[in-house]
Amino acid sequence: MQDNRILQLAYAIAETTRDKVGAIESIMRETEILALNARIEAARAGAAGAAFGVVAGEMGRVSGSISGIAREFRAEVEAQTQRIEEAGSAMLTELRGQRFTDLALNAVEIIDRNLFERSCDVRWWATDSAVVEAAEAPSVDRLAHASARLATILRSYTVYLDLWITDREGRVIANGRPDRYPGVVGHGVADQAWFQRALATANGDDYSVADIARESALNEAPVATYATAIRRGGRHDGEVLGTLGIFFDWAPQAEAVVQGVGLSDEEQARSRVMLLDAQHRIIADSRGRASLGECYPLETDGRERGYGLAEGRLVAFARTPGYETYAGLGWYGVIEYADAAERGTRMVQAGRQGALC
Repeated sequence: MQDNRILQLAYAIAETTRDKVGAIESIMRETEILALNARIEAARAGAAGAAFGVVAGEMGRVSGSISGIAREFRAEVEAQTQRIEEAGSAMLTELRGQRFTDLALNAVEIIDRNLFERSCDVRWWATDSAVVEAAEAPSVDRLAHASARLATILRSYTVYLDLWITDREGRVIANGRPDRYPGVVGHGVADQAWFQRALATANGDDYSVADIARESALNEAPVATYATAIRRGGRHDGEVLGTLGIFFDWAPQAEAVVQGVGLSDEEQARSRVMLLDAQHRIIADSRGRASLGECYPLETDGRERGYGLAEGRLVAFARTPGYETYAGLGWYGVIEYADAAERGTRMVQAGRQGALC
């Protein structure tokens, strides 16, 4: 950063001034010693050395005055240098804090734009004729056709792990990847919040979304689940026949977001980029795969975005603003930046700093 180089130059000037004042003080100490020796020799010479003794005394007085000025100058330089360091550090903190806040906002906006598309997908695919017909009259042929149709969608939309059709009772009757997930058909989801909310949607414009969770029927993969009701005839106000649930493959998409934040090499070495849900649970972490169990101790003080300092760390955050018709889930983008002196302990211990959710 340009401001960092300017601050380093100010530090260098202050350090050079200290060195030169130190050299002056050293010379003055030598001069005082010489003046003292001259006065001793003048005293030994008696009356013949009286005049020389006066000159030696004046040399000592002048040397002492210069040393005093040098000491005052050193003290003033040190005081001004401290002010420069404090002002410079505050300036760098503010600039970095504002920049990291913008980057945190950008990260959560990217994921929100992505998830907005998922909310569009589920509402569109729930009107597909193969999906509607399978929910209306789930014969063997119709379910096979619906499964093949979902498989076609999955080949084009690689961000999904699977797509499920359920009946009104919450039993999965077809999925798009029966070869990869053979245990899905017959799986019960009646107790899942996403299913219950999808079943209760008022019309075809509504959908449900669940926070990131591991899905047992998908080999415990972390997923973002979107769902909506399948309605008779695919009509906007048709009778609810079942639901369509779509499972966004969270891990690779989230990793791409947190790893793709625009940090310098130095900043990357000292930073931890995260996405948090509304309960401050870590759902993406640039250090590696999130456990989905650790809560980050984020202090927002009621702000939507901003930054703060704590224990040698700068923590910048931004709450999701949503995207178009997608209001978001109250997620946060967060960047934790550790000072060089703190990095060895803070970054190693970061996994222990949060309580389990």
